Amino acid sequence: MNGRIFLASGFLALAAIVGVLVMAASPSRPEPASLAEARVAAAKTSTPAVAPTAAAPAPSTAAKDEPFVIKRILPIDGPIKYGEWHWNDKDVPKGPIVITVDLDARVLSVFQGGYEVGATAVLLGTEDKPTPLGVFPITQKDRDHVSNIYTGAPMPYMQRLTDDGITLHGSKVELGYASHGCVGMPEAFAAKLFAVTHLGDKVYVTRGKQVGLGDNLIGG
Repeated sequence: MNGRIFLASGFLALAAIVGVLVMAASPSRPEPASLAEARVAAAKTSTPAVAPTAAAPAPSTAAKDEPFVIKRILPIDGPIKYGEWHWNDKDVPKGPIVITVDLDARVLSVFQGGYEVGATAVLLGTEDKPTPLGVFPITQKDRDHVSNIYTGAPMPYMQRLTDDGITLHGSKVELGYASHGCVGMPEAFAAKLFAVTHLGDKVYVTRGKQVGLGDNLIGG
């Protein structure tokens, strides 16, 4: 075999080896023509990642107490006079009832879900038989109650606060009158209040505590 034939044979053998290597290096699928197509192809062939489960939000104290935050005060001009009362629950959403009594102002207010729906001047106890301060759940309701302590005195729309006779009830509310510690209110107002309360609803009796829009009715 002369040198040229040997050289040609060598080139053919080398070409064959290179061809085998090129075929072995070729991918089993065609290369994408662009980066955009590569992302599409990868998305179609790869296993989608599972999004981590979001942690549950921590309980919000503000949200929990939101029904007890004051959202509306009735627009009443000047101090409420004896015998005067106001009630407006139109378009007020349902919500828990909270009753406040300010001994200094001699005013009872009714809140439903944080909206003031009623307010009236009230009769209170005397120095000898004062209306007690504190938080009192309503424990009994009696539309036509008659006192078994004070000689059969009528106490319409009675709502009991204590075991020793302190109640909310309808009464004649006039200057110069007082109660034996109960909170007396005009009978028409007492009827409206009686209709919206439930056993367990709380009455907050304070002295001169100032509250306004955004304040928490059941706060300290």
